[in-house]
Amino acid sequence: MANYYCEYCGQKFSSVSSLTAASCPRHPNGMGKGKHKLYEGSEKTKYTCKYCGQTFNSLSSLTAASCPRHPNGMGKGKHAPAL
Repeated sequence: MANYYCEYCGQKFSSVSSLTAASCPRHPNGMGKGKHKLYEGSEKTKYTCKYCGQTFNSLSSLTAASCPRHPNGMGKGKHAPAL
């Protein structure tokens, strides 16, 4: 059975419909202001931030940390996974 992950928070779901139906606590618009977004990359042993190149062991740890090179400025956004 395939796993589906949210690009914003790294949470794992068993189906795309369950992923897209729930609110995401790390949505870019704020907590409770948007749904999870499907991560379209593959499952990996390491995930790389597309803004700064830092690597993490999981999507959830990558998306939890602030990125110093985020397009909105330092401290104004989280790391985002590179596909």
